[in-house]
Amino acid sequence: MTTRYRVEYALKTHRRDQLIEWIKGLLAVPFVLHSQPTAISQESSERLNTVAADTHLRYAEIMRDVENLILDHIEHHERNAPGKSKLKLLVPSVGFFFTRLHLEDAFKYQDQRRFISRRRFVAPSFNDIRLILNSAQLQGLVRSSEVQLVTFDGDVTLYDDGACLTADNPVIPRIMRLLQQGRKVGIVTAAGYEEAPKYYDRLQGLLDAVHESTSLTLAQKQGIIVMGGESNFLFRFDPDSDVRLTYVPRDEWLLDEMRAWRDDDIKELLDLAESALRACATNLSLPAAVLRKDRAVGVYPVNGVRINREQLEETVLVVQNTVERSAVGSRLPFCAFNGGNDVFVDIGDKSWGVRACQRYFGGIDPSKTLHIGDQFLSAGANDFKARLASTTAWIANPAETVDLLDELEGAVNPSK
Repeated sequence: MTTRYRVEYALKTHRRDQLIEWIKGLLAVPFVLHSQPTAISQESSERLNTVAADTHLRYAEIMRDVENLILDHIEHHERNAPGKSKLKLLVPSVGFFFTRLHLEDAFKYQDQRRFISRRRFVAPSFNDIRLILNSAQLQGLVRSSEVQLVTFDGDVTLYDDGACLTADNPVIPRIMRLLQQGRKVGIVTAAGYEEAPKYYDRLQGLLDAVHESTSLTLAQKQGIIVMGGESNFLFRFDPDSDVRLTYVPRDEWLLDEMRAWRDDDIKELLDLAESALRACATNLSLPAAVLRKDRAVGVYPVNGVRINREQLEETVLVVQNTVERSAVGSRLPFCAFNGGNDVFVDIGDKSWGVRACQRYFGGIDPSKTLHIGDQFLSAGANDFKARLASTTAWIANPAETVDLLDELEGAVNPSK
């Protein structure tokens, strides 16, 4: 095998979601059968409508079949036979679903907005299926139970990468609405600050809005928390603080399994990760410096230089592989991720962060929790592990987060 083949293979596999790719393959068949090698202007409106209706029907049938496969997969988990479902055989990397996914209805909903069935030259895409899965998840949450906790990633989910949550951000009234409805909100971010003022700087617009609200009760205001460093630093809303947040000691929220994480193991893992990061920085000539924190270590660019994506992903994969193959990497959970222009390794990951939020609010079930984030690829993406602790929605930008929260409100209150 050539070096070029190995590199391209590695990049393709770690940048794909196997379930989405599999569904894309299923939908490609009716797309090919119903596509036409002629321009739309040459066809009658009646003919176009007929083809679109036939294509819509075929797509919906496939989504219904996938929905039933997922339901069978859930039933196998409930019978303690998770590896024997047909879906697991077809998509070996598929994980657990906490609720049913109403894929047929979700497809019909998205088809009305994206006109997937009417397209003749562009097949159903990754983004089409990603948004269908999001809609299916929302419907699964609303129909099977209720949403009690919504957790959010920060960068690219609530605000642009490297930006802050300013007062004019349209996501703020949507989060306020969640709080007013009695739902809990957690900001689960990779930003690993140990001081409340730094989180206030990033989230000032939202925290000030909560503080100044006259429509929220004190109990509702205290329904928002910030989990930093993936799963390492918890801050709760404090109406008496100038920065609106107060640090919560670890003894008040740590999960039992997290209490077993030993300090010497944490140091050993971070030492190993730092060594691998420095080796990558040298090997790839990265214009970056190393930053060591209490529960994390990473490389970040100096002098405002941007590091190209391939270098960042190479660094993530090298460090992740190095730590995973070590003895301490098998004892202690960690997360190596591409932050857009830096690479960090954190102790723990967002599955622990989401679980800690669930416990802090009294033990909220994963089937009643929704985590919204932008990084769900299998490597170098820190929202990926949240799938172990809750239902999830994969968005591509802050505008999609706004749309998703409006869609959730519409599913809960369809008359509005």
